[in-house]
Amino acid sequence: MSKTPDDKHEVETTGHVWDGIEEYNNPLPRWWLWTFYGTIAWGLLYTIAYPAWPLIREATPGLLGYSTRAIVAEDIAEVSARNAGINERLANVELAAIGDDTELLTYARNAGAAIFRANCSQCHGSGAAGVQASGYPNLLDDDWLWGGTIDDIAWTIAHGIRNEQSPDSHWSQMPAFGELLETEEIGQLVAYVQQISGQEHDAAMATPGAVLFDEQCSSCHGIEGMGDPVIGAPNLTDAIWLYGGSEERLTESITYSRFGVMPAWSEEFRPAGGLSPYEINALAAYVHGLGGGE
Repeated sequence: MSKTPDDKHEVETTGHVWDGIEEYNNPLPRWWLWTFYGTIAWGLLYTIAYPAWPLIREATPGLLGYSTRAIVAEDIAEVSARNAGINERLANVELAAIGDDTELLTYARNAGAAIFRANCSQCHGSGAAGVQASGYPNLLDDDWLWGGTIDDIAWTIAHGIRNEQSPDSHWSQMPAFGELLETEEIGQLVAYVQQISGQEHDAAMATPGAVLFDEQCSSCHGIEGMGDPVIGAPNLTDAIWLYGGSEERLTESITYSRFGVMPAWSEEFRPAGGLSPYEINALAAYVHGLGGGE
């Protein structure tokens, strides 16, 4: 920089002037220019040799045929080959006896945890505690609509609940009592359910509610309201609620009923994205080992 250009200086100025200051037009160092030109040439060659330019359906493949997807697929295939033996054992093990094989149980729970995070955490939560009062059950407590033994859990994972995929899906349907009972009668049922679940309730309404419960609800939930895992009828006495146990939520459940759906995860019913037999068993072992399995 120079306040006033030296007339004898051989370098011309750029013509930029600010506050009387002019800028010399010094040439860039030759090494810098050749480095810059080299990076341009390298970039052009790279886009020819490797996948680079995005097109409508896919990127240009590159002359070398390099693919990160192919590398990942090779790594997955390599790991699968190494685990083929233990996966075969896991696919054919009697689940009730899996605890007798420490190596297999450890592998199953670790694999099941990864499968759970990838496929189940979106509904049941990353910690498997479910979403309170939203129909996604807590898998940590000992309250299972369809049974909580490890075999029951594996069956539920494979076939799901109330879906159109598996003919062996768990299936039950609660009537919408809003179409069958008067509003006052539904209020009486709510009071009775609050009573048997140990909540504050209107005793005067609970008395006729007990009669209505015996007539309308006991065939599924049992005379004492303790449910029936064979048909997926919940226990109404334990204060564990899939859709909430407040007066408002109980009224909603009785009036409109509930019809939660879980997909069948077996690859037999989900050709794309389903779980293999060993994956289902691993997931069942993981869920059962969370602490709530029967």
